Amino acid sequence: MRKNYMKLMLSLGFSLASLISMAQTKTIKGQVFDEANAPMPGAVVMISGTQIGNMCDEKGNYKLSFDASGMEEVTVIATMVGYEKAKANVTLTGENFTQNFSLKQDQMGLKEMVVTGVTNPKSKLESSVSISTLRAENINQAAPRTTAEIFRAIPGIRSEASAGDGNTNITVRGVPISSGGSKYLQLQEDGLPVLQFGDMAFATSDIFLRADQSISRIEAIRGGSASTMSSNSPAGIINFISKTGEVEGGSVANTLGLDYQSYRTDFDYGSPISKDLSFHIGGFYRTGEGVRTAGYNANNGGQIKASLTKKFSKGYARLYMKFLNDRAAAYMPMPIQVSGTNADPVYKSLSTFDALRGTLHSPYLQQSVGYGNSGELRRADIADGMHPVSKAIGAEFNFDLGEGWSLENRGRFSINNGNFIAPFPASVGSTASQLTALQGAMGWTLNNPSLTYADNGAAFTGDKAMLVHLFDTELRNFNLFVNDFKIKKKVNENININVGLYKSNQTVSMTWLWNSYLMDVNGDGGRLLNIDTGATRLTHNGQFAYGVPVWGNCCTRSYDTKYDITAPTVGATFDMKDLSVDASLRYDMGHVTGTFAGASQSTSDMNNDGVISANEISVSSINYAASTAVDYTYNYLSYSVGANYKLNESSAVFGRYSTGAAAKADRILFSSSILAGGDARATYDEISQGEVGYKLRHKKGGLFVTAFYANVNEQGGYEATTQKVIENDYQSMGLELEGTYSINKALDLRGSLTYTNAKITSGANKDKTPRRQSPVIYNLFANYKLGKHSVGLNFIGTGASYAQDDNKLVMPAYVITGAYANFAVTKSLMFSVNGNNLLNTIGITESEEGSITENTDNIIRARSIMGRSISATLRLSF
Repeated sequence: MRKNYMKLMLSLGFSLASLISMAQTKTIKGQVFDEANAPMPGAVVMISGTQIGNMCDEKGNYKLSFDASGMEEVTVIATMVGYEKAKANVTLTGENFTQNFSLKQDQMGLKEMVVTGVTNPKSKLESSVSISTLRAENINQAAPRTTAEIFRAIPGIRSEASAGDGNTNITVRGVPISSGGSKYLQLQEDGLPVLQFGDMAFATSDIFLRADQSISRIEAIRGGSASTMSSNSPAGIINFISKTGEVEGGSVANTLGLDYQSYRTDFDYGSPISKDLSFHIGGFYRTGEGVRTAGYNANNGGQIKASLTKKFSKGYARLYMKFLNDRAAAYMPMPIQVSGTNADPVYKSLSTFDALRGTLHSPYLQQSVGYGNSGELRRADIADGMHPVSKAIGAEFNFDLGEGWSLENRGRFSINNGNFIAPFPASVGSTASQLTALQGAMGWTLNNPSLTYADNGAAFTGDKAMLVHLFDTELRNFNLFVNDFKIKKKVNENININVGLYKSNQTVSMTWLWNSYLMDVNGDGGRLLNIDTGATRLTHNGQFAYGVPVWGNCCTRSYDTKYDITAPTVGATFDMKDLSVDASLRYDMGHVTGTFAGASQSTSDMNNDGVISANEISVSSINYAASTAVDYTYNYLSYSVGANYKLNESSAVFGRYSTGAAAKADRILFSSSILAGGDARATYDEISQGEVGYKLRHKKGGLFVTAFYANVNEQGGYEATTQKVIENDYQSMGLELEGTYSINKALDLRGSLTYTNAKITSGANKDKTPRRQSPVIYNLFANYKLGKHSVGLNFIGTGASYAQDDNKLVMPAYVITGAYANFAVTKSLMFSVNGNNLLNTIGITESEEGSITENTDNIIRARSIMGRSISATLRLSF
């Protein structure tokens, strides 16, 4: 028995040795240097077409050991952020090989391949588009507190970033913020839209988008071929591109707010599983009050993302998923004091409401009671805030079919739902003026009313109060299926053509269930107020109406609609030595079906006490008996033509003309745009754009200079906060600058400046400047390396703009100052401190009021950027 066992073990040992010898293990090693012959720790070296790779150590050394069975020659590629990649072919005739690399600086990434908004992937230097790239270190240097704050570092993008982690108004190169959100700009994850429409009321795309350490880079295209590369993206695309685990490594980071309550943990890890298979997983979880004083954990939740990539000899296939369940406070405009004149106003905080730290959120305002979507008695939790829940699964593949043919497909299905609930100041002023407004809306007679705090019954004697509308919306179903298919043919060395088919189905199912409250004016623990006349109480816990009678009970409504979009595309590129010309067409066809219903009023005993109180006489509920059908189609043609001429290996000029459109979603439902029988008019807004530019790459950095023009023909859209349909045409032109410069090996600068001259070209405000449109936006980032450590300063500025289209009240210019310091505790442990808005600057991004009474103190409803916040991060990399 023992002899047989020994024979078996010997046999297995010889077999294993035989397999090892057949595996043909090869080793390639070497160093990576910069142009000054200094080692480059952190550079990545990979074998092209495989998942075999490694990161250089602190001396720039790398080593690749791999099974070379079936390989005669491999291409080794060395890359580093901010440098041009280098590659070398290695013939595998022995066992050990040495291959060193020298990388040339490329701070603007002009030699990088871009995949967003182009018909065929090309380097920035060879592409006829305006595109910028933000990498992980660029994002960290800006010290963003929300995803929207990242966008402020992108040239030409004005991101108001004052509403919290979502509900952000974003404009591009003077293309207007007409009703909210990002109507003309599309937010994407891995080349597909987060939501099909960027400006849906209370369901903007950025609510369902979070940035964390799973992001490899962000590519942002302004204008250009974005019109034909995706539906509803005529002004630009911001694409979050995820890591795929090609190189083994990961990190865990814990971030603590030092002067505000916040704790966040981020993690990611990726690795090759074999030479052609890799995975990546990452995500975050956070909890805390946030920068503004909500009095409870206003931010609470997180996400997880994962991907699996398989490489083949002729392409790759990838499967990925995302689960997001996050809560973030939605900050609405707040009471702010303004004095001076409309042309030269002075904004400052009220004594009881800090514009930089205060909020209408309060531990005393925790619930809202009323009728629900189906007529049931419903209680909403205000701490939900912006509460997106997204479960997504996607796949993409790209294959070379031979004979010049290739195939590319991206598809994703996401199950999206959640809530949006936030207090909005419908009216702010003296206590007497608020009672007068309330009395008129409710039809009450208030003879010597007394006010008491709802939480303890103590008398309220304050001289200021506000009527608060609770923007309470259920995002019941925002599911999205989207698939983008392309087949490409390389006709010869000079001509490439592609045809594709884009298909999406976006569900929009939402219910508005708004209620009304009376509150004191306090940004740190605002309290609800009850109204009594004699022995009769008119309110329940500060709630004076089940609905919003001050606004004519406009906002109890429900809609269930589906948007089916089909868009065939065709494109071609012609390369003739240094000249590249491209053209593309897209034909969008949409079919919209569904129903929507408004409010009806009835008398109901909402608190079940057997008595009909004053605020229960007229209760809002959804009137499904009077639903309106929706059944209409739309179609439009988009096209883009561009050319790029490479002057030399370091510079190029380009030009482009494009025409596209953005279709409307929910913002036309409760308007005159819906016709009898469910048909509709004014279903999309058109935009035409032109641009010419110059790109330069030099030894110390790079420069983009782009002159642009845009003409927008808008058909109008509903804005919830003003209950108005805004309908204007616009024109803008300007100049965009983006550059980087390395003063020396330690100090580098990066920045951009966009000048825009925009005007309204139709209607009552013709020739005036569009609201919130600043003529100048800019940013500057300075970074200094101290050996393994680094420090930096950043400045993000916005010029003065007008609050509304009538161009009366000015919102002054402001600059956000930030800083960071990174300390390398060990080679794998980093401690960082980040500061945002260090000078505690008030920066007004929007105002509900368009004018003030001059040379007196006014209280308006406006929204400022958040105040100073400092955080510390401890990051372990492995």
